[in-house]
Amino acid sequence: MSGVYARRIAVLTASAALAATTGLLTAPSAQAAMPTPVAASTARTYLGELTVQAEGSSTGYSRDKFPHWITQSGACNTREVVLKRDGTNVSQDSSCAAVSGSWYSEYDGATWTAAADLDIDHMVPLAEAWRSGASSWTTAQRQAYANDLTRPQLIAVTDNVNQSKGDKDPASWLPSLAAYKCTYARAWVHVKHYYDLTVDSAEKSALQSVLNGC
Repeated sequence: MSGVYARRIAVLTASAALAATTGLLTAPSAQAAMPTPVAASTARTYLGELTVQAEGSSTGYSRDKFPHWITQSGACNTREVVLKRDGTNVSQDSSCAAVSGSWYSEYDGATWTAAADLDIDHMVPLAEAWRSGASSWTTAQRQAYANDLTRPQLIAVTDNVNQSKGDKDPASWLPSLAAYKCTYARAWVHVKHYYDLTVDSAEKSALQSVLNGC
Protein backbone atom coordinates (compact mmCIF):
# COMPACT_ATOMS: atom_id res chain seq x y z
CA MET A 1 0.00 0.00 0.00
CA SER A 2 1.36 3.47 -0.84
CA GLY A 3 2.22 5.95 1.86
CA VAL A 4 -0.14 8.42 0.20
CA TYR A 5 -3.11 6.11 0.59
CA ALA A 6 -2.10 5.17 4.14
CA ARG A 7 -2.11 8.85 5.08
CA ARG A 8 -5.43 9.44 3.33
CA ILE A 9 -7.19 6.59 5.08
CA ALA A 10 -5.67 7.54 8.45
CA VAL A 11 -7.04 11.06 8.12
CA LEU A 12 -10.43 9.74 6.98
CA THR A 13 -10.65 7.32 9.92
CA ALA A 14 -9.46 9.89 12.46
CA SER A 15 -11.87 12.53 11.16
CA ALA A 16 -14.82 10.16 11.35
CA ALA A 17 -13.88 9.16 14.89
CA LEU A 18 -13.57 12.79 15.97
CA ALA A 19 -16.89 13.73 14.37
CA ALA A 20 -18.63 10.77 15.99
CA THR A 21 -17.35 11.66 19.45
CA THR A 22 -18.33 15.30 19.09
CA GLY A 23 -21.75 14.60 17.64
CA LEU A 24 -20.92 16.25 14.33
CA LEU A 25 -21.23 13.22 12.08
CA THR A 26 -24.45 13.85 10.20
CA ALA A 27 -25.93 12.46 7.03
CA PRO A 28 -25.35 14.62 3.95
CA SER A 29 -28.26 16.67 2.66
CA ALA A 30 -30.24 15.25 -0.23
CA GLN A 31 -28.55 15.94 -3.55
CA ALA A 32 -30.08 13.17 -5.66
CA ALA A 33 -26.69 12.10 -6.95
CA MET A 34 -23.45 10.47 -5.92
CA PRO A 35 -20.44 12.80 -5.61
CA THR A 36 -19.36 14.07 -9.03
CA PRO A 37 -16.36 12.15 -10.39
CA VAL A 38 -13.33 13.88 -11.87
CA ALA A 39 -13.59 15.22 -15.43
CA ALA A 40 -12.80 12.90 -18.34
CA SER A 41 -9.49 14.69 -18.99
CA THR A 42 -8.44 14.19 -15.37
CA ALA A 43 -9.65 10.59 -15.45
CA ARG A 44 -7.46 9.93 -18.50
CA THR A 45 -4.49 11.35 -16.60
CA TYR A 46 -5.33 9.31 -13.50
CA LEU A 47 -5.69 6.15 -15.58
CA GLY A 48 -2.20 6.66 -16.93
CA GLU A 49 -0.89 6.89 -13.38
CA LEU A 50 -2.42 3.62 -12.17
CA THR A 51 -0.19 0.57 -11.80
CA VAL A 52 -1.03 -2.01 -14.47
CA GLN A 53 -0.71 -5.62 -13.36
CA ALA A 54 -2.65 -8.87 -13.46
CA GLU A 55 -5.42 -9.11 -10.87
CA GLY A 56 -4.50 -10.80 -7.64
CA SER A 57 -6.19 -13.85 -6.19
CA SER A 58 -9.63 -13.91 -4.59
CA THR A 59 -8.25 -16.30 -1.96
CA GLY A 60 -9.25 -15.14 1.49
CA TYR A 61 -11.85 -12.68 0.20
CA SER A 62 -15.09 -12.22 2.12
CA ARG A 63 -17.57 -9.35 2.14
CA ASP A 64 -17.32 -9.56 5.92
CA LYS A 65 -13.78 -8.20 5.59
CA PHE A 66 -15.33 -4.93 4.31
CA PRO A 67 -17.77 -4.15 7.16
CA HIS A 68 -20.89 -2.38 5.87
CA TRP A 69 -23.31 -0.80 6.28
CA ILE A 70 -22.01 1.18 9.27
CA THR A 71 -23.95 3.76 11.28
CA GLN A 72 -23.50 7.26 9.88
CA SER A 73 -25.77 9.33 12.11
CA GLY A 74 -28.40 8.40 14.69
CA ALA A 75 -30.28 5.38 13.34
CA CYS A 76 -29.08 5.94 9.76
CA ASN A 77 -26.58 3.55 8.21
CA THR A 78 -24.71 4.05 4.96
CA ARG A 79 -27.36 2.35 2.83
CA GLU A 80 -30.12 4.60 4.15
CA VAL A 81 -27.98 7.71 3.67
CA VAL A 82 -27.40 6.80 0.02
CA LEU A 83 -31.09 6.01 -0.54
CA LYS A 84 -31.99 9.42 0.86
CA ARG A 85 -29.29 11.15 -1.16
CA ASP A 86 -30.02 9.48 -4.48
CA GLY A 87 -33.81 9.57 -4.30
CA THR A 88 -36.49 12.18 -4.79
CA ASN A 89 -39.01 13.06 -2.06
CA VAL A 90 -37.69 10.28 0.15
CA SER A 91 -39.47 9.83 3.50
CA GLN A 92 -37.87 7.83 6.29
CA ASP A 93 -39.39 6.29 9.41
CA SER A 94 -38.02 6.60 12.95
CA SER A 95 -35.47 3.87 12.26
CA CYS A 96 -34.27 5.75 9.15
CA ALA A 97 -35.71 3.19 6.72
CA ALA A 98 -36.94 4.72 3.46
CA VAL A 99 -40.70 4.19 3.36
CA SER A 100 -41.52 6.22 0.26
CA GLY A 101 -39.83 8.09 -2.54
CA SER A 102 -38.68 7.72 -6.12
CA TRP A 103 -35.34 6.49 -7.40
CA TYR A 104 -33.91 6.70 -10.91
CA SER A 105 -31.32 4.02 -11.65
CA GLU A 106 -28.50 5.55 -13.69
CA TYR A 107 -27.29 2.17 -14.95
CA ASP A 108 -30.45 1.17 -16.81
CA GLY A 109 -32.79 4.18 -16.77
CA ALA A 110 -35.45 2.48 -14.62
CA THR A 111 -37.44 4.36 -11.96
CA TRP A 112 -38.52 2.68 -8.72
CA THR A 113 -40.81 3.68 -5.87
CA ALA A 114 -39.87 0.94 -3.39
CA ALA A 115 -36.50 1.01 -1.66
CA ALA A 116 -36.44 -2.80 -1.71
CA ASP A 117 -35.95 -2.63 -5.49
CA LEU A 118 -32.64 -0.78 -5.06
CA ASP A 119 -29.17 -2.05 -4.25
CA ILE A 120 -26.37 0.26 -3.18
CA ASP A 121 -23.63 -0.55 -5.66
CA HIS A 122 -19.96 -0.20 -4.84
CA MET A 123 -18.69 1.43 -8.03
CA VAL A 124 -15.45 -0.53 -7.73
CA PRO A 125 -16.76 -3.77 -6.21
CA LEU A 126 -15.36 -5.07 -2.95
CA ALA A 127 -14.01 -8.27 -4.51
CA GLU A 128 -12.43 -6.25 -7.33
CA ALA A 129 -10.78 -3.99 -4.77
CA TRP A 130 -9.52 -7.05 -2.89
CA ARG A 131 -7.86 -8.40 -6.05
CA SER A 132 -6.45 -4.94 -6.85
CA GLY A 133 -4.69 -4.22 -3.57
CA ALA A 134 -7.22 -4.12 -0.74
CA SER A 135 -6.25 -7.60 0.43
CA SER A 136 -3.29 -5.96 2.19
CA TRP A 137 -5.39 -3.32 3.96
CA THR A 138 -6.54 -3.44 7.56
CA THR A 139 -10.20 -4.14 8.34
CA ALA A 140 -10.63 -0.49 9.37
CA GLN A 141 -9.33 0.67 6.00
CA ARG A 142 -11.63 -1.73 4.15
CA GLN A 143 -14.57 -0.50 6.25
CA ALA A 144 -13.82 3.11 5.29
CA TYR A 145 -13.69 2.07 1.62
CA ALA A 146 -16.95 0.12 1.76
CA ASN A 147 -18.80 3.07 3.31
CA ASP A 148 -17.15 5.95 1.42
CA LEU A 149 -19.69 8.73 0.89
CA THR A 150 -17.10 11.29 -0.26
CA ARG A 151 -15.81 9.63 -3.42
CA PRO A 152 -18.11 8.49 -6.30
CA GLN A 153 -18.09 4.95 -4.89
CA LEU A 154 -21.70 4.34 -3.78
CA ILE A 155 -24.84 4.67 -5.90
CA ALA A 156 -28.43 3.39 -5.66
CA VAL A 157 -29.32 1.28 -8.70
CA THR A 158 -31.78 -1.41 -9.80
CA ASP A 159 -31.06 -4.47 -7.66
CA ASN A 160 -30.94 -7.09 -10.40
CA VAL A 161 -28.71 -4.85 -12.53
CA ASN A 162 -26.27 -4.60 -9.65
CA GLN A 163 -26.41 -8.36 -9.23
CA SER A 164 -25.68 -8.76 -12.94
CA LYS A 165 -22.63 -6.53 -12.55
CA GLY A 166 -21.38 -8.59 -9.60
CA ASP A 167 -17.64 -8.04 -9.18
CA LYS A 168 -16.91 -7.46 -12.87
CA ASP A 169 -14.61 -4.68 -14.04
CA PRO A 170 -15.33 -2.48 -17.13
CA ALA A 171 -13.71 -5.01 -19.46
CA SER A 172 -16.60 -7.36 -18.67
CA TRP A 173 -19.45 -5.04 -17.65
CA LEU A 174 -20.62 -1.49 -18.33
CA PRO A 175 -24.03 0.12 -17.71
CA SER A 176 -26.58 -0.59 -20.44
CA LEU A 177 -27.52 3.10 -20.50
CA ALA A 178 -25.02 4.49 -23.02
CA ALA A 179 -25.35 8.04 -21.69
CA TYR A 180 -23.97 6.96 -18.32
CA LYS A 181 -20.91 5.03 -19.48
CA CYS A 182 -18.66 8.10 -19.45
CA THR A 183 -19.65 9.01 -15.89
CA TYR A 184 -19.18 5.39 -14.87
CA ALA A 185 -15.64 5.23 -16.28
CA ARG A 186 -14.73 8.56 -14.70
CA ALA A 187 -16.01 7.37 -11.32
CA TRP A 188 -14.24 4.00 -11.58
CA VAL A 189 -10.88 5.63 -12.30
CA HIS A 190 -11.46 8.30 -9.63
CA VAL A 191 -11.97 5.62 -6.97
CA LYS A 192 -9.10 3.39 -8.10
CA HIS A 193 -6.72 6.34 -8.23
CA TYR A 194 -7.71 7.69 -4.82
CA TYR A 195 -7.24 4.30 -3.17
CA ASP A 196 -4.10 3.44 -5.15
CA LEU A 197 -5.63 0.26 -6.58
CA THR A 198 -4.18 -1.48 -9.61
CA VAL A 199 -5.78 -2.13 -13.02
CA ASP A 200 -5.27 -5.06 -15.34
CA SER A 201 -4.52 -4.51 -19.03
CA ALA A 202 -7.99 -5.42 -20.33
CA GLU A 203 -9.63 -3.19 -17.73
CA LYS A 204 -7.36 -0.27 -18.65
CA SER A 205 -8.06 -0.73 -22.34
CA ALA A 206 -11.83 -0.73 -21.77
CA LEU A 207 -11.62 2.40 -19.62
CA GLN A 208 -9.43 4.18 -22.20
CA SER A 209 -11.93 3.37 -24.91
CA VAL A 210 -14.83 4.85 -22.94
CA LEU A 211 -12.90 7.91 -21.74
CA ASN A 212 -11.60 8.69 -25.23
CA GLY A 213 -15.23 9.05 -26.31
CA CYS A 214 -16.20 11.40 -23.47
